[in-house]
This record gives sequence, C-alpha cells and structure tokens, in this order.
Amino acid sequence: MNEKENNKMDKIVSLCKRRGFVFQGSEIYGGLRGTWDLGPLGVALNNNLKREWWKMFVDGREDMYGLDASILMNGKVWDASGHTGAGFCDPLVEDTETGERYRADHLLKDAGHEADGLSLEEIDAIIVDNKIVSPNGNPLSPARQFNLMFESRIGATAGDEGRVYLRPETAQGIFVNFKNVVDTMSPKMPFGIAQIGKAFRNEIAPREFLFRVREFEQMEIEYFIKEAAWKDEFEKLRGDIKKWHTHLGLSEDNIREYEVPDNDLAHYSKRTIDFEYNYPGKGFDELCGFAYRTDHDLKNHMEASGVSMEYIEPDGSRYVPHVLEPSFGIGRAITAVLCEAYTEDEMNGDVRTYLKLPKHLAPNRVAVSPLLKNKPELVEKAREVFTMLKTEFGNVAWDDNGNVGKRYRRQDEIGTPHCIVIDFDTLGQEAPEHTDTVTVRDRDTGEQERVAISDLIQKLK
Repeated sequence: MNEKENNKMDKIVSLCKRRGFVFQGSEIYGGLRGTWDLGPLGVALNNNLKREWWKMFVDGREDMYGLDASILMNGKVWDASGHTGAGFCDPLVEDTETGERYRADHLLKDAGHEADGLSLEEIDAIIVDNKIVSPNGNPLSPARQFNLMFESRIGATAGDEGRVYLRPETAQGIFVNFKNVVDTMSPKMPFGIAQIGKAFRNEIAPREFLFRVREFEQMEIEYFIKEAAWKDEFEKLRGDIKKWHTHLGLSEDNIREYEVPDNDLAHYSKRTIDFEYNYPGKGFDELCGFAYRTDHDLKNHMEASGVSMEYIEPDGSRYVPHVLEPSFGIGRAITAVLCEAYTEDEMNGDVRTYLKLPKHLAPNRVAVSPLLKNKPELVEKAREVFTMLKTEFGNVAWDDNGNVGKRYRRQDEIGTPHCIVIDFDTLGQEAPEHTDTVTVRDRDTGEQERVAISDLIQKLK
C-alpha cells in the first residue's frame, strides 16, 4: 500500500479519537492491547448499524428468529464443536531474546510467504531457510499451536468441571438452542436463527485498529435448510449480503468476493466466500464470511449430548438440517463504513474533512443551533425546534459551542447530514417573510436553504 493510503487510515484513527468514536481500552493506565472502547458517537454508530442489520435480516423477513445466548456455556459445547482441539489454534513463535509472542503466519506473510495450510514443521523450515526474525531483529523459537479461547473458572468448583471459556463465536449458542427454537416456534423449513453478541479470542498479536481485537461483536445467522436445497439458498443469501453492503454505503469497487480454496476451508465447511473490503493502508481483507457448514455442528452436538437435532416434517420424515452461515464482524463493518465515508474537499478556500455517512447510520441525524447562545429569544426558539425533532428522530444534537462556521465543521467531521440554525429571521425581526423558517445546511454540498419549521420533519425524512 502507498503512503497516501496509510496516511488516510492514520487520519481516520485520529478522527475517531478526537471526535469520540473510539478510544483505546484502559487508556489512562497505558491501554490494554487488542481492546477498544466505543465513545458516545461510536456507540451511536454501532447501535445504528446493528439496528439496520436486524431490520434487514430479521424484522424484514418471515423466516428468521432472534436469539441472545449466554456468553458462558458448558465446556462440553466447545469439546463437541472442536474448539478445544488443534482446529482452533494459531501458530505461535517467540522472540528468543525478549519473549514477545507473534503469530507465525503473520510474520511469514509480512516476509512474502503464505502459511495457510502449512504444518508447524513447514513453518519452521520457511523461517530458517529465509532467515526470518522477529520485528526486533532477534531469532525466533520453533512454532507451536496456541488455543485462542479465554479460559476461566466458574463458582468454587475445582478441576475440569469448573473450567469454562468465554465464547469464541456466537454460532454455537445458536446450534445448542436449535431444538428449543423448533419446539417453541414451530418454524417451517428453511428458517434462520439470528444473534448479535460479544465473542472473545485471545489473539496472539492483535493489530490494525478495530480489525483484529480480543473482544468483538458479531452479527450472525445460522440458516437451516434441506441438503438438496443448499445451492439455491446459498445464492439467495449471497444476494442479501450484497444488498447489506450497499445499504452500508460501501462502493462496489471497494468490495470483492474471495472464494476460499478447498485446501484452506475450515473443517466444517464445504464452501466459503469471504467478502473483502479494500481497507486503506491494508488492501482487501475480510469484511464478512459466508459458509456452507453442512450438518457438521448439529450432528456433533447430537452425538455428544444424546439429544436429537432432527427436524420433523409434517409428513413425519426426519433429518438433520444443513446450515448456511453469514457472519458479520461489527468492528470490521464500522471500520469499512468510516473508511468509505472519510472525505476531504475544499470549501471556502480551506481543506474540509467530513464523514459522508448514510443518514440511517450517522450518529446525529441533525444538529440544531441558535445563531447566538447569549440571546435568550434565539435559544428559546431553537429549543422548541430541537425538542420537536428530538421527539421525531431521537438522535438529534444540540450544538451552541463556538461560532456557526466552527459548528458546521465539527458536525461535518462527525458525519451529521444536516445542521439547522435558528436566527433573527426565524423570529421575524429582520425579514418578516422568513418568520418561523430556519436555515438548513447540507453536509455534503454545504448548500443552505430556508425551510418552514412546519415542513422540517418531512424535509429531513
């Protein structure tokens, strides 16, 4: 990636901190690597994104059911799913001088070598043959497998019975509740179970802002189908994922589909497509994944638990459903949205930075200001307009800090689509024909127009 693209990502990260989107976790104590806190605007963007996803994939359909499974689960769940074995491990190497740990596949990739599908011995051979060293320039230890799950203890129980894990994915909570949903909701095949929730992975070397972290949020669907229908249903959901990315405002030029080759598929997958976004300074990398998981998970849980995971049709026929899984990481989606929205242009002879966020994602739908905050009559009228819009839209900001020009620039930088100013014309003091009208400014063009207060809600909609 060129310097300009790297610089763009640095500017986005800086804006996120400066304007209250994202803060480093535990920052006053020097931070905690791989953790990030969402500030006031970040929470608003995050919630808007989740709400839009739920509207599109759950409330907007008749074949989806919501779920919110527990983060802590019986350890047998992870044994049955394969997460406690070698399949959920990353290759780890250590700097022999400092003891710092690194993902071996990342070091190989940085050195121009692919590590996908390689054994530990093959990774060691590449490191030796190519004289790959740590980022500090020191020799590396032999590679070993590192399990990514966070382990904890529950209650006062000793031994293996007291061992639990923070869930590394939300999918298994859906699979173990499959029978409960079928028994209580009597869904017709095909149908899906959707969940939004936190997951945790003890990444060896978290990096790249919100892209790879130790605590993250997922929006995930397990869509249950008959085996014979998987190709048709796969294409339908594939199209829905494309519509979702369009809804986020992401350009088609910045998204591509990567067909994961057979030798790199997860053990449970028969086909996987990664939807990748062109992140500045990073290039194309995963935005969301879409996998055909077959009947692997339900069969494993049926065998391990002894509880039937069969679906019974009205005619009495029985079978274990197959599964399609679209999985969306919210941190990666937010990063892509911010990268797509970040814009620099020239306005009034100065360079202007603004976030060209879709209206349904913007943290503030509109900002309301009195022209002067020391004029009670302007403040009173502005408060009336603010209350009216707040009741209608919810996410409306009050901004009377600094002069109007500074307010515009601040709201531009956080992506507010429109700013409304109540001035003396609104009160009918200078131009009676403008009584009970306000100035509405457009974020993207900077253009302003007078709009009647009675027409404001419809205008903003």
